[in-house]
Amino acid sequence: MRLFLVDDHPVVRAGLVALLSGEDDMEIVGEAEGGAEALRGIAAARPDVVLMDLQLGDGIDGVEVTRRVRELSPPPQVLVLTTYETDADLMRAVDAGATGYLLKACPPEELFQGIRAAARGETVLSAKVATRMLRRMREPAPALSGREVEILELLASGAGNREIARRLFITEATVKTHLVHIYGKLGVDTRTAAVTAAVERRLIRLP
Repeated sequence: MRLFLVDDHPVVRAGLVALLSGEDDMEIVGEAEGGAEALRGIAAARPDVVLMDLQLGDGIDGVEVTRRVRELSPPPQVLVLTTYETDADLMRAVDAGATGYLLKACPPEELFQGIRAAARGETVLSAKVATRMLRRMREPAPALSGREVEILELLASGAGNREIARRLFITEATVKTHLVHIYGKLGVDTRTAAVTAAVERRLIRLP
């Protein structure tokens, strides 16, 4: 299978090349450190599977690259390989069309199996992420909507209601309504407590 690596750390890419080159059924056909470079390279190389980091420095992030890559015809499978395991990151990656989500701390064999499964179009989840998702299913809490997660992330960055409204193209009154719902779902009554609870529950990560 043809693989394309997207990661902004040269050492990580070199490690992946060394690791994956030992697998007879895998061929690395390209790599990129930034989003724009990745889009050009993937369109040209036409890989079967893209290993995608989420944070790519300045410019287009891994989620947006995933979304655009999945619009190619035929689209390659995208397997996220990242250090981040928040619900927000996971939701965005899946919504963008990612086939799987693995953590960089996973054992090599889990990565190999994940790549092969992704190439077959199967869903791949890191054991740690899957365990947390199962726990949340057994002990369900009121789920935050995608918009509520966006607002929490902006809160965490220090944005006020007016700035949030401007960034999301909604009114300040709508922002306040969302905050009421967020506070209720998280069982808090202040902005700081909401951010703290969201980080502790791995719904978002601090910027």
